[in-house]
Amino acid sequence: MPDGPLAIGVDIGGTKVAAGVVDAAGTVLRRTRRDTPHRSTSPRVVEDTIVSAVEELMGHGDDVVAVGIGAAGFVAADRATVVFAPHLSWRNEPLRAALGGRLALPIFVDNDANAAAWAEHRFGAGRGESHLVMVNLGTGIGGGIVLDGRVVRGRFGIAGEFGHMQVVPDGIRCECGNRGCWEQYASGNALVREARSLMSAGSPVVSDLFDRVGGDPGELTGPLVTEAARDGDPLARELLGEIGRWLGVGIADLAAALDPGTFVIGGGVSAAGDLLLDPARAAFRRQLTGRGYRPEAAIVAAQLGNEAGLVGAADLARVGAADLAWAEAVDRAERPSG
Repeated sequence: MPDGPLAIGVDIGGTKVAAGVVDAAGTVLRRTRRDTPHRSTSPRVVEDTIVSAVEELMGHGDDVVAVGIGAAGFVAADRATVVFAPHLSWRNEPLRAALGGRLALPIFVDNDANAAAWAEHRFGAGRGESHLVMVNLGTGIGGGIVLDGRVVRGRFGIAGEFGHMQVVPDGIRCECGNRGCWEQYASGNALVREARSLMSAGSPVVSDLFDRVGGDPGELTGPLVTEAARDGDPLARELLGEIGRWLGVGIADLAAALDPGTFVIGGGVSAAGDLLLDPARAAFRRQLTGRGYRPEAAIVAAQLGNEAGLVGAADLARVGAADLAWAEAVDRAERPSG
C-alpha cells in the first residue's frame, strides 16, 4: 500500500520530461519519460508532452491529488507562470492555466532547483534540517533555500540563482553578461574549461586526459575529469580541488547571508564526492565570517540524484493541495448560512 496521498511530479529539463507518481514518503511508485521538444517549438508542444506523461500515469487508476511541475527557469512567485526558461520557448508562460484546462487536478509550478532542495529537505541528505541551502553544480550553479521548513522563493520567485553572485570583480565573463560570477569558477563548465585550456596549451600534465579523449579537447566532459580523478590522475584531482575551493568560498558567503544548518551539494559535479567536498569544507572554514566563534554548517552530498526534482515537485504539489483544501474548508465554515 502506498504511504499517504499520491501526487504526480514532473521534472522538465533541456533534454527530457520525467514524470512519476510519488507517495507521501517520497517513494516513486510509477515512472514515465518523454524527450523534451526542441527549444524552437511552441509552448503548446511542450504542454502536450507534459499532458501526455501525466495522463499515462493517471491511467493506472491511482488516486492522485495534485500535479507538481519542476521547470528549469524563472518561475513567478505565484507558482503559476514560467517567466523565462532558457531551454524552452516559455516567456511569461501561464503554465498553470494552460495545463489546468486540460488536467482535472490542482497544478503547482516551481523552479526545478526549489523542488530538488525540498526533496532533499524532506527525504534526503537534509532530512530533519529546518534551515537548508542546496547548491546544484552542473554546467552552471543553481540552488534552492528552505528556511523554517518552507521554500524561500523571493518576492518575484527568482531566489536561489547563486551562480550569479560576483566572487571576482572584473573576472571571467559570464553568459549572464556580468563578470566574475561564482559559476565561472565552481561549476562543471569551469572544470572543463580549465582542463581544456591546459590541453590546448600542450601541457604534459594532462596526458591522461588526452588519452581518455583520443587527443581531442573538444570531447572532454566533466564526468570524464571526475572519472580520471577517481582513478588517481593528479591533474584531475588538482582541478577538482580548485573547483572545491571556489565552492567553499561561495558557500561561506551564503552562510553569512542565510545561516543554514546544512548545505546540500547536488548536480553532476557532486559525483566527485569528497574529492570536491573536502577542499570545499576547508575553504569554507577559512572564509567563514566569525570563524571560530560560531557554529559551522554541515556540507554534505545530495542523496536523491536525478529523481530529486520529480520527487520534490510532487511533494510540494501535495502540500499545496492540502493547504488549498484547508483554505476552502475554512471559507465554507465561515460563509454565512442561508
